Amino acid sequence: MAADRARMKRLVAFAAGGLGLAVAGAALSLALYARALPPLDLSAVAARSTLVVDRDGRLLRPFVSPAGRWTLPVTHGDVDPRYLSMLKAFEDRRFDRHAGVDPLAVLRAAGQMAVNGRIVSGGSTLTMQVARLVEPRAERSFLAKLRQAVRAVELERRLTKGEILDLYLTLAPFGGNLEGVRAASLAYFGKEPKRLSTAEAALLVALPQSPEARRPDRAPAAARIARDRVLASARAAGLLTEPELEAATAAAVPDGRLPFPAHAPHAAEAALRERPGLALHRLTIDGRMQRALELLARERVVGQNAALSVAILAVDNETGEIRAHVGGVDHLSTERAGSLDLTRALRSPGSALKPFIYALAFENGIAHPETVLEDRPTRFGLYVPENFDLAFQGTVTARKALQMSLNIPAVDLLAALGPQRFLARLKGAGAALAMPRAGSGPAFGDDAPGLAVGLGGLGLTLHDLTRLYVGLARGGDTVDLRIRAGSEAGPPLRLVDPVPAWYVADILLGAPPPANALPGRIAYKTGTSYGYRDAFAVGFDRRHTIGVWVGRADNAAVPGLVGRLVAAPILFDAFARIGGDARPFPRPDGALAATPATLPPPLRHLRQDVPKTAGAVAQPALRLAFPPDGARIDLASGGDAGAAQDLALKVSGGVAPFTFLVDGMPVLGPVPRRQALWRPGGPGFLRISVIDAAGATDSVSVRVQ
Repeated sequence: MAADRARMKRLVAFAAGGLGLAVAGAALSLALYARALPPLDLSAVAARSTLVVDRDGRLLRPFVSPAGRWTLPVTHGDVDPRYLSMLKAFEDRRFDRHAGVDPLAVLRAAGQMAVNGRIVSGGSTLTMQVARLVEPRAERSFLAKLRQAVRAVELERRLTKGEILDLYLTLAPFGGNLEGVRAASLAYFGKEPKRLSTAEAALLVALPQSPEARRPDRAPAAARIARDRVLASARAAGLLTEPELEAATAAAVPDGRLPFPAHAPHAAEAALRERPGLALHRLTIDGRMQRALELLARERVVGQNAALSVAILAVDNETGEIRAHVGGVDHLSTERAGSLDLTRALRSPGSALKPFIYALAFENGIAHPETVLEDRPTRFGLYVPENFDLAFQGTVTARKALQMSLNIPAVDLLAALGPQRFLARLKGAGAALAMPRAGSGPAFGDDAPGLAVGLGGLGLTLHDLTRLYVGLARGGDTVDLRIRAGSEAGPPLRLVDPVPAWYVADILLGAPPPANALPGRIAYKTGTSYGYRDAFAVGFDRRHTIGVWVGRADNAAVPGLVGRLVAAPILFDAFARIGGDARPFPRPDGALAATPATLPPPLRHLRQDVPKTAGAVAQPALRLAFPPDGARIDLASGGDAGAAQDLALKVSGGVAPFTFLVDGMPVLGPVPRRQALWRPGGPGFLRISVIDAAGATDSVSVRVQ
């Protein structure tokens, strides 16, 4: 017995020694293999989607990675905790404890293979899966598995558990060109992964195991089976109650992909052009405000002219930061030229510049809000302006003239002020202006300014027009309009002094609002360009200034496109959606409260060096004011095919009544008013003529489409 025991001890010692040598040999071989591998390269992980986010970090628009994949960076803090719990329970129960390789999982996988004769589970940890994603290889062999194990140990030594989990959440495949749980959550559910339901979280746990075979948009039945398997695993791990399991199992599986967010697309693309190598672009935009105004712009063109578009700019008065930037409607539309940023398009602002004429006239002691002005037929050299409605109000105060947007008083003030002086002040406040070229039409060049600039006879962008109104809201100083968060603002530029700025704000606050809008909420002004090409409305309260433009990107005429009727309702709706600040503007020291009778004598009436009265003016020549000669007019109603709208005919000068002819045939008349409506029979080229009571005629050629 003693001899047997001794022999047994020698055998055990020999076996132990052999096993030790084998283990040591395996360890040495593994160490030599690990040393022979090149350094782990994590540079591929950096090739992710570029993101544009709002001021609070909310996603506005992602862009595909250079590889053409949606790889949105995400951390475990950005994901629903229940998703993380289900992921670990299903994929790697001991993730928080092992060093990259889980020996128990490997032994379990080997035993299952021995019993079943096939691979039931692979034994891979989440760290090993990250190693495979970092160093993707097509082969599935023992050597490839060994390489993953070595890389997993290396990852565990270099990174924390949280950083390894972040890599998995960012790189895991979810079908097609979707990488990472954030991209999948947005594509399949239209939400950030922080707000996943139990059923949604389970589906996202299941997809990376076989992303193409389980894609919900192609194989919803397979996706459901895989999801329910994850839910059962979560129930077994005690993560779900039975009622929660039943509710999650009954939930539907998405059968398609949703588009990624594309808010503020023009601003996002401009940010990439400005800094193409930056991975994260943070803008000053407020995401909620941006979405609200984008929806408003889309709503206002539904059922309208197919080429009609809307641009909106909302600015924080205190900082000059842009809170919403709607460059147009439907970024992908070719008919609306949606890719163009129409806040930067050069347009004629119409009467929207009048408040600055009054502000400078107040500043220079030419007038006061209660100064009496004359709204009568007046000639300024060869220039004979008319009001929009071709009527005259007679004697009015400056306050009433601006609120009614009368043309004659505004030109009268501009003549006293001087157009060069007026434009120099606007340019000095940061506005880029373009003078019209000689001749007709909307082209702009560098001709010397005349009095017509006061009625919109120049080129200006919505961006710069809004900046000027921000100056009024701020009490007379303009600031740079900034859209990139953290960018440096230049020094404020003087537009007008505080007292005239307050005078104008107080006047515009009393301007009559559009139909169904409350008065006295915002100070605002509208503008309509020559030929009904552009409709503007810009307004401000204590907190925000909003500029609205409506028109066509190709600058074609749109009948009925009037700022007060089209753009002003959008402006008031915009303030209602973002929340306005209806507090009155603070009155500055030095503001003079008076009536026309109590004003100092020099301010009671506008000084007149040369009498300008109706008796001194010859009857203006007859002219067909609209449509303009050579115009291309789109009269499609947006309704039934072939339907059309009425064409507005507008006359200036001449003696009423008027008779209208089309291609030599009378169609309307005699008409006592200077405006009339006529409906064309169809598209084509037309010769429209008008004859007044004195026999004078005028004609234009237009194309109706």
